Amino acid sequence: MRALALVGIERFEERQVALSAPAEGDVVIRVGAVGLCGTDFHIYEGHANYCLDESGRPIPIAQSPQILGHELAGTVVDCGRAVNDLRPGDRVVVDQGLNCRSRGEPVLCEYCSSGHSHQCARYAEHGITGLPGGFAEFLTVPAVNAVAIDGQVALEQAALVEPLGCVIHSSEAALRARGRYQFGGPSPIRSVLICGAGPAGLLFTQYLRNVLGYDGLLMVSEPSATRRRLAETFGATAIDPGDVDLVSTVVELTGGERVHYLIESAGVASLFPRIPGLLRKQGTLLLYGHGHRGVDLGVLNNIQFLEPTLVAACGASGGFDDDGRPHTYRQALKLIGAGQIDVGRLVTHRYRTFAELTRAFEADRFAPGFIKGVAVWEP
Repeated sequence: MRALALVGIERFEERQVALSAPAEGDVVIRVGAVGLCGTDFHIYEGHANYCLDESGRPIPIAQSPQILGHELAGTVVDCGRAVNDLRPGDRVVVDQGLNCRSRGEPVLCEYCSSGHSHQCARYAEHGITGLPGGFAEFLTVPAVNAVAIDGQVALEQAALVEPLGCVIHSSEAALRARGRYQFGGPSPIRSVLICGAGPAGLLFTQYLRNVLGYDGLLMVSEPSATRRRLAETFGATAIDPGDVDLVSTVVELTGGERVHYLIESAGVASLFPRIPGLLRKQGTLLLYGHGHRGVDLGVLNNIQFLEPTLVAACGASGGFDDDGRPHTYRQALKLIGAGQIDVGRLVTHRYRTFAELTRAFEADRFAPGFIKGVAVWEP
C-alpha cells in the first residue's frame, strides 16, 4: 500500500509499505479521514519523538521512519475470523492506542483497570510511538479499537473524535482533582481563561458551555483574529494578547480576583512567566498543551508559590464499555452526532493527496486562517 513516511526532520517521502494481515481479532480499515494534530507538527519539526528504544531513548527518525496520523476514521474492509460485531462497509472511529483490552490480556494492568487506558503499562500508539498511522491507505488494528459510527456523522468530522476525547479526559481529570474552586462547589469557579484558541481551545470552550453548562466568565486569549471570532461565537470573551496586556485585562475582567481555572492549551512556553499574574491563589491550572520550549524551568517558582492544583492530562484515556471498546471515544462521537460540539467549523483546510498533505506541514499551518487541517482520503 502507499503511505507518506516521515524519513527525517521536516522530510516526507511517499513509499510502498506492507500492510499487516489481520489476526483473528483484528480489522483492516481503509483510512477515510485523518486530523492533523499539533503533536504531528512537533514530531515533524524534531521537537518531539515518542518512538523509544528499550532504554526509553528516542530512536532517530532517519533510523526508524514514522507514518504519522493518529486522529483516525475510516471504513472496515476486512475482519479477522473472531470478529463478529463489525463487518466490511462499517464506518468506524479508531482509538489509536493499544492497551490491555487491545491485546486481549486476561488481567488488566492497574491503569487499564482503573479507567486510565492511555497510561497502560504496555501502551503503544499508532501514528505516535512508531506504529504506523493514518498517513496511509489502510491500517490494521484490534477490532475493540474500532468504534462504529452510528448516524450521519461524516468521516471528516469523526476524525475529530480523538481530540475531543482528549478534551473530555482532561476536563474530567481537572474535575477529579477537586481544587479549592469547583464547578458547583462551595467555592464555585466564576472565571476561566483558556490560553490558545486552536482546535483544543475551541473544543474546551464548547465543552465548558455546552456540556458542563458553565455560564460564568469564560475568556480565551488568542493572537489570531479568525480564531478569536470563532471563540466568540462559541460563547467566549476573546482577548488579543498582541493588542492588550493579558494580565492587566484579566485582572480587570475578573474584578481583581484573577481566574479560578486556567487551561493552557497553546503549548507556548512564553506564557508561563505570566501565569502568576493570571491565576488566583489555589486556583486550578490544567496543563494541556505540548511542545513547550525555550523557557527556563525557573518560571515554575512563582507558579508553585500560588499553591495551585496542577493537572497534567494526556490523551483520550478512559474506561471500557461492555464490549471492550473505549468509553471516551463513544462519548465524544455522541456529542458530535448530537450537535452539542460543533467540529465542522474548526476544519479550515482539507487535503486529498499526499502531495497536498506535505504542503500542510510546510506552509499551510502557518497561514492566518488555519485552524484545523484534515486529510480526506474518501468521502
